[in-house]
Amino acid sequence: MKKHIPNTITIFNLLSGTFGIISVLEGNLILGSIMMGCGLIFDFFDGFIARLLKVSSPEGKELDSLADVVTFGLLPTIIMFKLMMGFACTSGKCTGIIPTDYFPYTSFVIVAFSALRLARFNVDERQTDSFIGLPTPSAAMVIGSIPLIMKYQPQFNDLILLPKVLLSLSLILSFLLIAELPLLALKFKNYSWKDNSYRYFLLVLSVILLITLKFFAFPCIILSYILLSYVYNNRNKQ
Repeated sequence: MKKHIPNTITIFNLLSGTFGIISVLEGNLILGSIMMGCGLIFDFFDGFIARLLKVSSPEGKELDSLADVVTFGLLPTIIMFKLMMGFACTSGKCTGIIPTDYFPYTSFVIVAFSALRLARFNVDERQTDSFIGLPTPSAAMVIGSIPLIMKYQPQFNDLILLPKVLLSLSLILSFLLIAELPLLALKFKNYSWKDNSYRYFLLVLSVILLITLKFFAFPCIILSYILLSYVYNNRNKQ
């Protein structure tokens, strides 16, 4: 019976993403971001419970990727699509080159590269103890934070809510998903400081950023994660 517990939690991740997509399509981007956050919690605990109970299966691995492509691939794509739909470019073109009618569809690159990243993760044997490329939840978290920033920290709207910024964000995150970029795995196999010093540092830094910057902290956390992974990998090579 216990082997089905992690898969049940993964299903809740999938349902969170599904409810989030419906919410965004109905115009409630805030609820969509909240449901993405719920999916993130379920995504963490399905692996945690599986390791705790010492149960795993190929079925669970595939189910986890299918849930992730919905919650952290399609849902952030729909959020970005809705954000881009909000622009009425007076010149008839957004960013100077993309016709206004087609501009929102550039967001679809997110779900395409998310699916590719998850497929690679399932067959890439190098990613057992570390990540190659940005994990899909990390990229999704950046996009999911935008509606929350718009609502609760409008002072940053002039910095974020620009066609070029949203387009650049979509393209950069999509590239990072499949880039040959070694990143620190966030799974704790034990709790010793020696083996997890970088993870603990990132955790403490994330808490500080969340307290000081609130929702705007999420993009900063992901940037810190990438930079910290770079330092970690360089030190290991030396």
